[in-house]
Amino acid sequence: MTEPVRRVLPVVRKGQGNVKLQKDEFERRYRERFYDPSFDVVSAELDRIVEIAWKNYDEYHTSPRTRKAGHEFANPDFYLPVEWLETRDRILEAGKKHDDPASPRRVLLVCGSSRHDETCPGEMSKTFRLTQLAREIVEASTGFECDVLDLSHLTAQYGRQIHPCKACVATAMPLCNWPCSCYPNHALGQVNDWMNELYPRWVAAHGVIILTSVNWYQAPSVLKQMIDRLVCADGGNPDPTRTHGKNPEEAKALELAGWDFPKHLAGRLFGVVVHGDAAGTEVLRRNLTDWLLDMDLVRAGNGATLDRYVGYYEPYATSHEALDRDTAVQEETRNVARSVVEAVRLARDGKYERPDENLHSVRPK
Repeated sequence: MTEPVRRVLPVVRKGQGNVKLQKDEFERRYRERFYDPSFDVVSAELDRIVEIAWKNYDEYHTSPRTRKAGHEFANPDFYLPVEWLETRDRILEAGKKHDDPASPRRVLLVCGSSRHDETCPGEMSKTFRLTQLAREIVEASTGFECDVLDLSHLTAQYGRQIHPCKACVATAMPLCNWPCSCYPNHALGQVNDWMNELYPRWVAAHGVIILTSVNWYQAPSVLKQMIDRLVCADGGNPDPTRTHGKNPEEAKALELAGWDFPKHLAGRLFGVVVHGDAAGTEVLRRNLTDWLLDMDLVRAGNGATLDRYVGYYEPYATSHEALDRDTAVQEETRNVARSVVEAVRLARDGKYERPDENLHSVRPK
């Protein structure tokens, strides 16, 4: 009788070095938030707060408020962070709205520029102007709602931040939770993570249009932060109790036993508008399109993806005037919105057919 093959689990690699701060360095960094002299009048209170903050850091209070997962999870008695469970509840509610045939059709417009006229640049971005053109098309469409996500709020609005992805996927796919459970990390002060609000907005959308400029041949940093943190939508583990939180050994074993790589945003229609002034538009348009297709979103026709130069090699100072003159790119942007609107309309009416919809992926990842 043949013995069953026993798979040896990969070793979890360690050795990057200790990153824990000593108390004096922790205190120095923590007090930088209170540099303004106006805080001097509460110096005694700050001393007490610093001591509590040091204790929480030293004892690593990552998720100080937890509760039992409950019957919906594989291990119902395992304690999960309250904040993660609340985000999950919002995602589930957004999913119900998305699936409700009586609810309005929704298009999420993502303005990917970091420029905002109420902070250092002192002037709005051309991306924002193009986003407004797309918005007018969506809002004028019967039965549609438009949700505008302006990522420049990361640079212009207090408390807005998207923390960087920790690349849990590269350890094992089931270690990456849907939604992301890496944040908030209260021990490290990594709080106010905007992604907890953005995941439900992506889930509720029937169509998504990303509009962006090119920054040094790449997506602007504000857009790239969101893209990286959406990795959990492409194969992420919706049940952290199966790995008892962030246990890498258990996650490796779960993946090697067979992971189905669930596509949490599959089927949504998309469009892309990329503009630049000298180089990189075609590459970024391809990158964004490939990323969305990898997540199993659906391109809303050939007219739904666009890359153009506005004021090619002209001065930065007159770039808005260049966009004023370029009525063609304005109308092309409207056409991207029209393509997405019509594709969403067809999909909601059951008339948008994908010939590859029922094909089985032989290389899931």
